Formats: sequence, structure tokens, C-alpha cells
Amino acid sequence: MAKENIKLIANNKKAYHDYFVEETYEAGISLKGTEVKSLRMGKCSIKEAFVKEKNGDMLIYGMNISPYEKGNIFNRDPLRVRQLLLHKKEIRKISQDSQRAGYTVIPLRVYFKDSLVKVEIGMCKGKKLYDKREDIAKKDQRREAEREFKIRNFKA
Repeated sequence: MAKENIKLIANNKKAYHDYFVEETYEAGISLKGTEVKSLRMGKCSIKEAFVKEKNGDMLIYGMNISPYEKGNIFNRDPLRVRQLLLHKKEIRKISQDSQRAGYTVIPLRVYFKDSLVKVEIGMCKGKKLYDKREDIAKKDQRREAEREFKIRNFKA
């Protein structure tokens, strides 16, 4: 079994803060022209992006791929709608799940898997304010515990 070579391009940390990620899917993405060169340089943002199903296709809205500097007339609109490449069965399941109240589909990360650009999308349920506060408190406790552990081990 060959080891997969994965290089991260963009990560959506805000999604983990604002949503509970219940299920993840790996999808290919349909790109045009110089967009791949721009991605190789790491010029991508998925902070404001979301995924919707339209006419049997999964489309990603709000994904910003900055124009390639040397692309001149071949550059596309950085915020254009892009098609995600998934199996029909996956598309059906994702669109049914996203119809439930409080659920949305959000891109979590964009990465190169060998030479292909992949997008990891997640079925997410929105967090309430108290859930966010709870997560922050847990993170602070864990950080404090790690600091205490480090100090104890350093003195010994």
C-alpha cells in the first residue's frame, strides 16, 4: 500500500469553533486554468465558504482562490462558484442530511493529495453560545494542565 502524500493548502479553524462537525467527506474540485498554480502557492481562503446542492451537483460558494500573478488574461474570478466532484450516492446523502434543521455543509480544509486538489467537507450543526464558551473553558483547562505537567517534569 502506497503512502499518500498530503500537503495542506487551507484550513478552516473557525468551522470547528462555530460548528459541531458530525461527518466528513473527501471531494475533488473542478478547477480552471491558473487556479491550480495559485493553490500551489497557497493562495486560498475558505473562511466564508459554504456548500450547496443544485441540480444534482454539489457547488462550493465563497471559496477565494487569489489570481495567479503571471496568469494575466487566463485568470478566473477568485470567488466564482466551483463544482465539487462526488459520487451521486454521496451527493444524495449530503443533500438529505443538510435539509435537517440546524445543519449545513462547510469546507473544512483544502489540500493536495499526491497531485490532486481535494476538499474535505463536513456535515456541521451550529453551536450555541454556551457550547462555544464550554469549548473555550475545556481548552483553557487542558492548556493549564499541560503547563503544570511541563513545570513538574522540568523540576524533576
